[in-house]
Amino acid sequence: MMHLNLFLLGAGHHTAAWRHPDSAIERMGDISYYEDMARLAERGKLDAIFLADGQAATNVSDSPRWFLEPITTLTALSRATERIGLICTISSTFFTPFHAARLMASLDHISKGRTGWNVVTSMFDAEARNHGYESMPAHAERYARAEEFIDVVLKLWDSWADDARPLDRSGDYVRKDAVRQILHHGEHFLVDGPLTVPRPPQGHPVLFQAGASSEGRELAARRAEAIYAVAYDLPAAQAYYSDIKARVKAAGRTDPVPILPGLVTYVGSTEEEARRKQRELDELLPSEAALRQLGLYVGRDCSGWDLDAPVPALMPLEDFTGPKGRYATVLRIIETEKPTVRQLLGRLAAGGGHCTMIGTPESIADRMEHWYRNGGADGFNLMPPALHSSVGDFIDHVVPVLQQRGLFRREYEHDTLRGHLGLARPPRS
Repeated sequence: MMHLNLFLLGAGHHTAAWRHPDSAIERMGDISYYEDMARLAERGKLDAIFLADGQAATNVSDSPRWFLEPITTLTALSRATERIGLICTISSTFFTPFHAARLMASLDHISKGRTGWNVVTSMFDAEARNHGYESMPAHAERYARAEEFIDVVLKLWDSWADDARPLDRSGDYVRKDAVRQILHHGEHFLVDGPLTVPRPPQGHPVLFQAGASSEGRELAARRAEAIYAVAYDLPAAQAYYSDIKARVKAAGRTDPVPILPGLVTYVGSTEEEARRKQRELDELLPSEAALRQLGLYVGRDCSGWDLDAPVPALMPLEDFTGPKGRYATVLRIIETEKPTVRQLLGRLAAGGGHCTMIGTPESIADRMEHWYRNGGADGFNLMPPALHSSVGDFIDHVVPVLQQRGLFRREYEHDTLRGHLGLARPPRS
């Protein structure tokens, strides 16, 4: 079956979504806002809710991104839902392994085995300067740290045996031979252990990763249990999909490792209605803010660009030192569509270059099925342009079509995120 996650961000993934009169921008700090969307996603039987995270408040006047801290938010949502998975982003550059392992193990216990951990290395110098760095460490260094970070977290989760607590009130609370130190002394971390939290219900919360660079792809192939991807069109999705699957096989792994490209959808009863929904948001987009966002994607000051002229020449992908996945997508849009700057801004306003599908429920389901059956995706990470209207459109109209075609579950068959994704519970190492 196809896998579907819901990626919640701000008032929606369209930069101007908060400006729409129907947005719930005044509820951004109200946990009931997120509870409502979590229950809606669970009604649609989605695999999981996903929360990204950022460590700097840049361009805060343009569009809301961060408000409530994600682990705190997902802990609350675990009490408002019963089956849907809960995926949280934690940076291996700014956290310590012990802190991350403890937080995620606690959330897995609270949610009874529904958590996933999206491992990121973080991107921007503005984030680094909030954590004691003058700038971000070099790309290779961040990924070397991330690999060791994951090793230590897994060791900490395995520092307790599953049956470490016999709960014999006449004996010891914990069997002495069932909890061990990990005594990790590595290049980046010194951690004795054991963890202060017993082994999580899932053994390990599901490990997500989103590597686009060569180092990122290698890390994902060796470690990730599910992968987020950026794919502008099916050929790009197929190239990434086949490359990652080959790397997973070369790493000697036999687990499925589902790949989930981001997907922005505008759903209408007709294509014209769907395109009207897109135009309503695009027309609310201030060009100055959109140029600043583009500047983040391409690593240049775009403020003086002529909106109605072709996009100025950009450096080759191999010379770009920022986030390569998003940059590669921008280059592909320019090469394929040859847009003006104004047209490129509209294309990037929702989802930043992720695949966008506009149309009726049937036509969107057709395209999703085509990607799914032709080596482009094992499912999708849904990036609704506006919350929560776009979520309701998808749940109420696209999901039933996928269910009718036998592509998506009608009911949950499992209680854990591992179960939803078809992943085995790892034995203690």
